[in-house]
Amino acid sequence: MSLLDTNRLRERVEALAGIERGSCSTGERIAAELVADELRSVRARVRLEEERVHGTYWWPLGLLAALAAAGGCSRSRRLGVAAGALAAAGAWDDLRLNSRSLRRHLLPQRTTVNVVGELGDPNAEHTVLLIAHIDAAHSGLVFHPELPRKFGRLFPKLLERANTTPPAMWGIVGGPAMVALGSLLGGTLGRRLRSCGTLASVGYLAAMVDIGMRDVVPAANDNATGVAALLSLAHAFAADPPPGLRLILLAPGCEESILEGMHAFARRHFGELSPERTHVINLDTLGSPHLLMLEGEGMLGVREYPKDFLELVHSCASELGIYLYPNLRFRNATDGAIALKAGYPTATLGSVDGFKAPTHYHWPTDVPENVDYDTVADAARLAEAVVRRLSPFPATWP
Repeated sequence: MSLLDTNRLRERVEALAGIERGSCSTGERIAAELVADELRSVRARVRLEEERVHGTYWWPLGLLAALAAAGGCSRSRRLGVAAGALAAAGAWDDLRLNSRSLRRHLLPQRTTVNVVGELGDPNAEHTVLLIAHIDAAHSGLVFHPELPRKFGRLFPKLLERANTTPPAMWGIVGGPAMVALGSLLGGTLGRRLRSCGTLASVGYLAAMVDIGMRDVVPAANDNATGVAALLSLAHAFAADPPPGLRLILLAPGCEESILEGMHAFARRHFGELSPERTHVINLDTLGSPHLLMLEGEGMLGVREYPKDFLELVHSCASELGIYLYPNLRFRNATDGAIALKAGYPTATLGSVDGFKAPTHYHWPTDVPENVDYDTVADAARLAEAVVRRLSPFPATWP
């Protein structure tokens, strides 16, 4: 069987979008079982790996913002220094994907599930890890779809020059840091820094409260499209396995709680996967009009994706006649960031509209009717071509 056509891709997007699948929810588990069943239907070797995670980002980041705000409002300079420094350090630890101590050791834990399917030669020296997260995000006013589009209409030349998304998470570290520094310095400058940091922290706290109180969105684009593409690849590779490759098809949960499912997979399995013999392709939010490959990503500092692997992907896209929207970087994070940080040759495929933003991102209008299925199909075609190019043996494709 070849890759799924657009009608069959849409069927899978509709099935997933019909499930309320927030991180660590019953719906996330139902979606995982649905994906696992289809992988089994093509005779993939499938397992479900349960992981203990926290399951949100608004609680850890909201608590840190509240701590900094309280320190900034305090009359005690010492308390301001301590609260601001602790909040800034905690946010840095979480957003840089380090030990993440607050969420892992101090906050309540729940269960997520990662679907792991394998195809190809289980003893092959070379592995390709294909990723598409299952879970869906909460909405929030900060995700209103008109915000980036309004900016683009008002400042078209700035939009044309921009190649990186706004640094949405910088303030959750910078606000508390200003509280600490301002409290330490004292005087007029110190009071101004402390006031600015307190205001920024209160703003982030308000945003986190708003997000936590919102409903889970249907998440057709982000990321039922990625899962549909992953299933399409499973059908193609089950019918015609690329020689000399072990393929891992990973559908993790809890991406929307800042990559906790993928982080758990990394702790469990990266020790078994050599960076010299493993390539990673991440499929995330593929249903906007223009397919893209990220040049880099990161919430606090952008890590660049390896240029040699990106060149291989571009070469495959050129051969297939697939246009990739050029030179875009993401100041947030996808599951690809975990593999990238660990040193694996990684590529992340996504999509944007003419305003360089994914359509209906984290908004209730992210429904199957608003997905561009031709883009999803192109992403699957491109990923298949890249995987077959990575085979160490002469290809019989196309």
